[in-house]
Amino acid sequence: MRTGAAAGHVGYYHEAILYDSDEHLLAVVLPFLLGGVEAGEPTVVGLGERNADLVRRALPAGAGVTFLPGADLYARPTAAIRAYRKLLGSYVAEGARQIRIVGELPPAALGATWDWWARYESAINHAYDDFPLWSMCAYDVRDSPSRVLADVVRTHPRVALPDGSHKPTDAYTEPAAYLAEPRPMLPDPLQRTGPAVELVDPAPAEARDAVRAAHRGQLPADHLDDLVVSVSEVVSNALRHGVPPVRMRLWSAPDRMVVTVQDRGPGPADPYAGLLPAGNGAAGGLGLWISHQSCNHVALHRDTDGFTIRLTAGNPYFPV
Repeated sequence: MRTGAAAGHVGYYHEAILYDSDEHLLAVVLPFLLGGVEAGEPTVVGLGERNADLVRRALPAGAGVTFLPGADLYARPTAAIRAYRKLLGSYVAEGARQIRIVGELPPAALGATWDWWARYESAINHAYDDFPLWSMCAYDVRDSPSRVLADVVRTHPRVALPDGSHKPTDAYTEPAAYLAEPRPMLPDPLQRTGPAVELVDPAPAEARDAVRAAHRGQLPADHLDDLVVSVSEVVSNALRHGVPPVRMRLWSAPDRMVVTVQDRGPGPADPYAGLLPAGNGAAGGLGLWISHQSCNHVALHRDTDGFTIRLTAGNPYFPV
């Protein structure tokens, strides 16, 4: 039987903490964690180092709370989803009737790569809904950009408050609708200049060769191989499922390589494409799934010109 605010709720009970002080954060998190321990529920912290230490010091000794390496969890959205689903599955297999988790994204995720983390925050409303999970995602309103906070209230059904209340976010949007919305792609500064490579309707082998030829040693060998495979998959998808012409553009910098692939079609119909495995045979699902696991950032963009995928290998954390 589930306890606390999620009592009687079936599936995922997803909340945000929009805090403006350490005291605010602790006022929400401590009762949440201690209530889980008291109820005998798996109770987990996936915060960054500073906030994890803050919470650890505030908890009574031997509280029975599990601390995860928060920064390691959030290398990529797909990796986070896989890791959490594995953890949740293990708790359910052991008989857990409810699991409590408080976590936060690393600061870098709130910058240039926020778009795919916003997609993650939306998609997990679906991806975790087959588990009895109650989680809280912490965002510091003092240094979270306004565009991030606007997405947070659209991807979290509720906000947990220090007085113990749980307020619905009137802006919450169901993930299938949220993920299907067209959004501008935050341009990488490299894209302000002409690309080093531009190909029209390239064969996958030609695309692979172009990536290898443009490499200047800025990527480790395995990262280069991952980018080559991702570009090949995305180009193959565009040629097979998109609307011609297919245009591939590539930029190279000392710390990263950026590739865009554009076609005139609408892009994948599956709103979860890339973040979750394509289990329904959706067109192009495997290629996006591979790229989301292999690249340091994947951005998707739809507009009147068609559908564009941008793949970044190396450092995607440019100034915004």
